[in-house]
Amino acid sequence: MERMERIIIHTEGLTKCYGEKTAVSELNLDIVQGEIFGLLGPNGAGKTTTILMLLGLTEPTAGTAGINGMDCTREPIGIKSMVGYLPDQMGFYPDMTGRENLRFTGRLNGLSGPLLEERINSLLERVGMSEAADKKTGTYSRGMKQRLGIADVLVKDPKVVIMDEPTLGIDPEGMRELMDLIRRLSTEDGRTILISSHQLYQVQQICDRVGLFVDGKLIACGKIDELARQVQQEDNYVLETAAIPDDGGFEAVLKSLGNVRQVEHQGEFYVVRSSCDVRRELLRKSLDQGYTLSHLRQRGGDLDEIYRRYFEKADGEAGENRGKGKITAFRNRKND
Repeated sequence: MERMERIIIHTEGLTKCYGEKTAVSELNLDIVQGEIFGLLGPNGAGKTTTILMLLGLTEPTAGTAGINGMDCTREPIGIKSMVGYLPDQMGFYPDMTGRENLRFTGRLNGLSGPLLEERINSLLERVGMSEAADKKTGTYSRGMKQRLGIADVLVKDPKVVIMDEPTLGIDPEGMRELMDLIRRLSTEDGRTILISSHQLYQVQQICDRVGLFVDGKLIACGKIDELARQVQQEDNYVLETAAIPDDGGFEAVLKSLGNVRQVEHQGEFYVVRSSCDVRRELLRKSLDQGYTLSHLRQRGGDLDEIYRRYFEKADGEAGENRGKGKITAFRNRKND
């Protein structure tokens, strides 16, 4: 028997305006219990504003937001009791140890005595901070603060965890450990995780679904492979390739492929736009003409390319070019 998915975060027509500026526009979103959902977009897209409304820290101009059946605006205290929030800059008292900071958070949430101490020890071990627990947090690295931040969020045992740019400024090894920890919060605990980020590569490794934000609007939402198939169906196929030797003859080979609409030379690679997958034909013709392919990649399957294509589509439908600078900066930061 198929398991029924329970919606735990729900927004309907959620809108926030600051004067004439619409930060979030008519957001309709459902996130089910236990999934990791990535809210993705460049700075200024509306991600943080959405989070603030979900936390009951700012009131929507229109529409509604609810978590676990509670209204985020009307029941902010109830929301705070079951939602943990990890901001992009986690603040700790630098002259207190990691353990003391967690103890302070626990007491603020009504915990004390052996129960609190046991929970602190368990969380420190879980996030890999037991050895550094009694050092002052002012000596912690960014990655250590993020891990302690997750422990801090979990002190009150929340059903939902919201993270704003959790991977920002963390080294590759710390990134891997953090991604593994976030995944386990979902798979082992059944917690619902909402991640706001512009770092596509890292997020796509752990998210069950993603929502793509542009100028306050959710332009696409779904599983990454579903979005990739939709992009290919709507915009056909884009192939990235290079060969040895790299001369005019190889470009002629590319243009001779069936169903090819356009061939462009972009930096080190040729970009081939076609109405079907031409990789097999390219391999055969390249071999026949004496070329060795040094690079071959079908675009559209990775989140960076999916976002770019949806972004350009949304920008084209609006009849404006205002997003080009944003998406360039957004893509250039993805591996920061």
